[in-house]
Amino acid sequence: MVPRYSRPQMAAIWAPENRYRIWFEIEALAAEGMARVGAIPESAARAIREKGAPKLAAINAADIERIDAIERETRHDVIAFLTWLAEAIGPDSRFVHQGMTSSDVLDTCLSVQLAQATDLLLADIDAVLAALKSRALEHKYTLTIGRSHGIHAEPTTFGLKLAGHYAEFARDRDRLVAARAEIAVAAVSGAVGTFAHLDPRVEDYVAGKLGLKPEPVSTQVIPRDRHAAYFATLGVIASAIERLATEVRHLQRSEVREAEEFFHPGQKGSSAMPHKRNPVLSENLCGLARIVRSAVTPALENVALWHERDISHSSVERAIAPDATVTLDFALMRLAGMMEKLLVYPERMRANLESLGGVVHSGEVLLALTRAGILREDAYRIVQSCAMETWTKLGTPQGRSFRANLDADPDVARMVKPAELDAAMDPALHMKAVDAIFARVFG
Repeated sequence: MVPRYSRPQMAAIWAPENRYRIWFEIEALAAEGMARVGAIPESAARAIREKGAPKLAAINAADIERIDAIERETRHDVIAFLTWLAEAIGPDSRFVHQGMTSSDVLDTCLSVQLAQATDLLLADIDAVLAALKSRALEHKYTLTIGRSHGIHAEPTTFGLKLAGHYAEFARDRDRLVAARAEIAVAAVSGAVGTFAHLDPRVEDYVAGKLGLKPEPVSTQVIPRDRHAAYFATLGVIASAIERLATEVRHLQRSEVREAEEFFHPGQKGSSAMPHKRNPVLSENLCGLARIVRSAVTPALENVALWHERDISHSSVERAIAPDATVTLDFALMRLAGMMEKLLVYPERMRANLESLGGVVHSGEVLLALTRAGILREDAYRIVQSCAMETWTKLGTPQGRSFRANLDADPDVARMVKPAELDAAMDPALHMKAVDAIFARVFG
């Protein structure tokens, strides 16, 4: 977790203090669950809660160093924590962790942390959706050129562009809700997951109190297909961020200049070239998306563990869980802010749309010719010839607009009325379904 790209609320989820508080909560709830089924005295469960909770509430750097010191001797993180906890609880500490295994604590804790992180990410996506909806409605009828292969295609509206990104992030939100549900499971089933030393009702109790569901079959660990699906979802969201950021980068190019990131007072674009206004936010987002996606392959490789468990997944998750969630949290909020303040230039959009002399209307002109009775192959040849005559001579003394070349063609002049060409080359044609599309997206 690089501090430059970390927000405090998300980073705190992965801090040792939060991890140890969750570990204690799992142990305390398990003790309460065991007391409920008569496995340990109720007084012991009360003592664990009453003596342990204040200790965890006040946990500080010295406590964390004490746990680390114990771990340096025991070479086992959970045992180190339990030893430190026992120092606070006293004799009743013998009832802590009864029948449990380390993975019961570690895996259930990871589920809680991922659920906590996901709740923040869902709020982040909501901020992106709000920004995109606002800007899409603002530019619902702002004409611009649509591009395929980076080349002018046909007119569209800037609002439609943004509506498409809104729809994608709305799908991503649904995916993240599903991923949260899949990852929000608890395992308190003991060694190799057989409940040999535990009552399954204890797991039910712990899971319910933590807002989780019991893992149906834990092989001592929660199966890692759940985690793989979760991190894959984060990767898909990161790709949505990159797609929108890439659009902004292209629109901000000097030759295009249809939109650009907000340039703050006092901001500098280059140490050498004072005129520069670079798309630094969207470039940064493209890079951050790579970091989030880099977690997907390791998460997939974590699925295949040896038999009932090994710990080859553990070191991986200690890195990718905080890194992916912290980075995605930062990226989503940066994207929301960037889109809220995005500078949009409708006049430049219209100028670019008209910059090729009208050839962007070739598709509708082709249809107009066929409706007038010209065979499609002949119509295509005529339209392409007129369009290429315009395209290749743009900016030269011999250059003529697409419409002028069409008017000069004898077959067009003979069979197509001027009003029909006018209608075919009217950009408003491309806005007739905007309302319908927006109704699909925004309701």
